[in-house]
Amino acid sequence: MFAVNMNPLELIIRGTALYWFLIFIFRVVLPRNVGEVTIADVLLLVLIANASQNTMVGGYTTVTEGFILVITLVGWSALFEWLTFHFPAIQKILEPFPLVLVRSGRVNYRNLRKEFLSVEDLKAKLRERGIEYFIQVKIAYLKSDGQFGVIEIKDKGAKSGNAAENKVI
Repeated sequence: MFAVNMNPLELIIRGTALYWFLIFIFRVVLPRNVGEVTIADVLLLVLIANASQNTMVGGYTTVTEGFILVITLVGWSALFEWLTFHFPAIQKILEPFPLVLVRSGRVNYRNLRKEFLSVEDLKAKLRERGIEYFIQVKIAYLKSDGQFGVIEIKDKGAKSGNAAENKVI
């Protein structure tokens, strides 16, 4: 169970080479800001992890074979990002639309449930933007990258209906 089937020095060299290669890929080739991770990025990370694991433990004959596989995965990811940036029709297919959570001051409870968000989560996000009442929101939505967007109604003093019911705070 604890026997080593591969030369330990080879394992160290494979692991070191893969580490520096992945650092280069993620820091130089695919830099991202925190909060900009998309579903495609997570998928790429999982695939690279699998390819990397096989590279480190010797599932491939050489480390170079693992590098080629990782480069192939990164290449496909970059191609899809380029296509979605340059062709809006492809973007509509590959990236989900923003999910509307509030429209014209009315909360869309179905979409909140779909994303496992509570009304309190929504209120917290609105408070971060200085919004006191739902009625002040023209539209609030959840983007595909997990970011929250809000467009306020111009008249911030607008209140209608039951003020306690519309109050965010």
